[in-house]
Amino acid sequence: MPEAALYPRFAEPRLREALLDSPVVLVHGPRQCGKTTLARVVGDHLSYAYVTFDDDVARAAATADPVGFVADLPPRVILDEVQRVPALFGALKAAIDRKRVPGRFMLTGSTNVLLVPKLADSLAGRMQTRDARRL
Repeated sequence: MPEAALYPRFAEPRLREALLDSPVVLVHGPRQCGKTTLARVVGDHLSYAYVTFDDDVARAAATADPVGFVADLPPRVILDEVQRVPALFGALKAAIDRKRVPGRFMLTGSTNVLLVPKLADSLAGRMQTRDARRL
């Protein structure tokens, strides 16, 4: 089966730039707008690991022990559909405060992430956002 052609995204250079100075970059937007594809294209090139919370096992592990889950993550990771594990945001904040490294976490999620003040506030000053619809 031939591979589908990927169209270049204007967002790619902006995402790469954000990863150079922010510990967390959130790519957000509605379903099927290309968030995961963009993150994977950039992340694969930069050797990011990939975890999706559409996976029941990953979601259950992160929900049951958010601190332990984050502690076991590789140095650079894409966390896809992060809005599915709200408990993870506090653990991400603590991990970033212990070790602030640019480009450590690339998150994807629906715009709902930014509409929940408790979640958005937990990463204030630590996260840049990129709206996939505008990129």
